Formats: sequence, C-alpha cells, structure tokens
Amino acid sequence: MSSIDEMGPRSRPSLGQWIPLSFQHVFAMFGATILVPILTGLSPATALFTAGTGTLLYILLTGAKVPAFLGSSFAFIAPLIAVSSAYGVPYAMGGAMAGGIFYCIVALVVRQAGTAWLDRALPPVVIGSVIIIIGLYLAPVAMDMAMYDGGGNYSLVSLSIAAFTLGVTIIVSIFFKGFFTAIPILIGLITGYLFTLIMGFIFPAYAIINFQVVADAPWFRHPVFMVPRFNPVVIFTFIVVSLATICEHLGDVLVTSKIVGQDFYKNPGLHRTLAGDGLATAWAALWGGPPNTTYGENIGVMAITRVYSVWVIGGAAVIAVVLSFFGKFGALIQTIPGPVLGGISMLLFGIIASSGLRTIVESGVDFKDKRNLTISSVVLVIGIGGGRLAFMVSGGIEFQLAGLALATVVGIILNLIIPRTQGT
Repeated sequence: MSSIDEMGPRSRPSLGQWIPLSFQHVFAMFGATILVPILTGLSPATALFTAGTGTLLYILLTGAKVPAFLGSSFAFIAPLIAVSSAYGVPYAMGGAMAGGIFYCIVALVVRQAGTAWLDRALPPVVIGSVIIIIGLYLAPVAMDMAMYDGGGNYSLVSLSIAAFTLGVTIIVSIFFKGFFTAIPILIGLITGYLFTLIMGFIFPAYAIINFQVVADAPWFRHPVFMVPRFNPVVIFTFIVVSLATICEHLGDVLVTSKIVGQDFYKNPGLHRTLAGDGLATAWAALWGGPPNTTYGENIGVMAITRVYSVWVIGGAAVIAVVLSFFGKFGALIQTIPGPVLGGISMLLFGIIASSGLRTIVESGVDFKDKRNLTISSVVLVIGIGGGRLAFMVSGGIEFQLAGLALATVVGIILNLIIPRTQGT
C-alpha cells in the first residue's frame, strides 16, 4: 500500500489507518454539525444521521471522486428559526427540500450552459455582502445565549462560562498546531462543558446542567421520517438563501480541487457536485434534519493530513450514522449549556462574517467604484437591519420576504440594473 502522504481520492487505507483517519473528520465536523440543530430546535442526533447519509449520497452521485463531507449549514439558521416559529417544523423542512431541489435545477442548467450566468447574477460584491449578513444577522442570538440564563435574566455566571469557552476556543484556534487547529469548536465545547460542571459542583446554586434528560433517553433510537409541508412564501425564502450557499459550494469545490490537485469542476463535473449537495439537503428534510453543505472544516483536515481518500470520508460518514442511533448520546449533546454555545457562537458567527469580508478582499472588489459601494451598502443595511417586505395575496396568504432573503434579492437586482462603469 502507498504511504499516507500519497493517499489520493481513490486510495483505500488499511483498517488500522482507516478508522483513526475517519475519526479525525468526525471530530472536525462534529461541533458545527450539532450546533446548528441545537440553535434551531432540531435534533442533533438526526443531524448526525442526515449528515452521514447525505455524505454517502454525495459520494455516490459524484462517482466517489470528490472527498467532501457534508454537514449542517449555518446559512439556513435564521430561516429555520423564523419558519419553524411562524409555521412549524414541517414547513421549514418543506422549504429546505425546495432549496435542495433548486440546487438540482441549477445543476442541470450548469451542465447545459456552464457557470458564466452564475458569475453574472452573483458577483463577489453581492456574495461577500450576503455572507457578512449570514454571520452578523445571527450575532444577537450568540449574545443572548452568552449573557442570559434559562429564565431570560442577565447572568454574570452565564457570561463567565461563555467568556471561558470563547477564550479556550480562541487559544486553540490561534496557538495550537497540527490537527488541533481543525477542531477548535469541539475543544471549546468540551472544555466549556467541563468548566460548567466544575462550577456547578463547587457552587451548587450555579449548577445548570441537568442529566435527567440523559437518564430518561433510550439507549438506542432511530430517526423518524417526517412529511414536509409546503408554503410558497417559505419555498421562495429558502430558494433565495440557496443562492448564497450555492456560491459557498462553488468556493469549497474550487478549494478542494486546488488542495487535491484535480479539477473537480471538470471531473466529475460541477453539475454532479451541485446535484449531490442538493439531493443530500432534500434527503435531510425528509428526516427533520438541517440543510447540508460541504464543510470547510474537513477540507482543512485534508490540507493538514494530505489524506484525500474518499474511503476515509465515507468512513467518517458511517461513524456519524452509527453515533446517531445511540439515544443517550444524543440526549447528552442536548445538555450542552446555552452559555457554552453562546461562547462558541460569538467566534463562529464572526468568522462567517469575516469570510464574507475575505471574499470581497480576495476578489479585488473596488469600493472606490460607486456601483460596488452602493450595492454592498444597501444589501448590508437591509440584511442586518431586518428589512421586511410583506403583503397579502389571494386567498388571504401573506407574502413575506425578510432579512437575508430580501437582501439577496435586492443585491441581485441592483447588480443587474445598475450600469457598470468603464473597466469594471
């Protein structure tokens, strides 16, 4: 067998290498994958199941040529929360399924017409601004978890737990070396959890972790099939958000191609990777799981280890599925305190926003050009400020477009109608 340093997408490791290499990818994706369902009120165990099975579906549709792990998408947190609250979880899943189907439609268009039309509709100035909104729109959620207790009261105890968790995560992310730089979220979650336990043991009045839910949970469980329900307003909202995640997908596939040294845009083709991502999201909706997306965390692991084996990624997917069937494990995840999640989210949501800035900077967007300045400014204010367009249509149905979705639509329209200055 070839050495690990030479392990390409088609390489199959020995069992002794395979298991630890796959577990590395589980560690890398775990923190972010379970954080999304916790924030949106969905089941973390179901998210593990749909992430694992969705990744296996992606591998199948791409001909086992692209090493990519699919986990919970942060871009859909806001619409999942809003729709679940206003209409119910089945309608949120219906929107997620529609977003996945939209991916597949885009994949068909890309197969026939290429990607030039995507570049025209969603240039870096629009996509970068939208990604910034994804992070900053969620900032109040992070701060609420960090500063308030379960009763909605300001709490220095909660703030101290969040600060400790944030501090550890930052230290690991910046100062640690090697594989640890790929799992700062997981390390932050574990140390924050232990810190909360210790505080509760020393000061019983501050004990906020209740293990009763673990005691009551069954040892084994299975995901429950969910029948999505559909609403035209919800469908449109999720499709618009999908425009942003499609561009995220394009970037992830491009970065993976550069790391591996193979052009995945051509082989197996961008249309196949898009279809795999979309079908994985539609599949997740059938089980009540959050929409999926290709994970940068796992791309980072491949860059560090130089192991690009699809077999290793598939092994990680199988491990995630197996973990999802242990009921007490899923219940234990649900005991993670809000302040710990708040501390993690303070960094994570900020990183999402910063990646939008990075997109704009690395793309060379010139803000001396009034066209770019105008588009970005309007998009940011509508998205972060909570802009909302609502009116009644036939049958007493209210059409509503708000926040990220409205900002994305406005950005696309402005980009298409504002004349380009010479040289741009």
